[in-house]
Amino acid sequence: MDIKQIWLKILSYFSTRYKLTVSYNAVYGDADDTTYIVRKFLKKQPKYLKFLNEDKEVVEIRGADGLNYKIEEI
Repeated sequence: MDIKQIWLKILSYFSTRYKLTVSYNAVYGDADDTTYIVRKFLKKQPKYLKFLNEDKEVVEIRGADGLNYKIEEI
């Protein structure tokens, strides 16, 4: 490991992560639920979410009738 990797590992202990559970219907816990680990939310609106996931990829989720989601701090 070089110094940069060690520094990033140390910083990761102090940054907040979130567990995002998105349900495309009103029932949580069924087969259509999707779970993400979120580093940072870029935009949160009732019908649109944009965030950085654990792999630093930008993810966008849209829902025509609105989104049902839960955000938990981990």
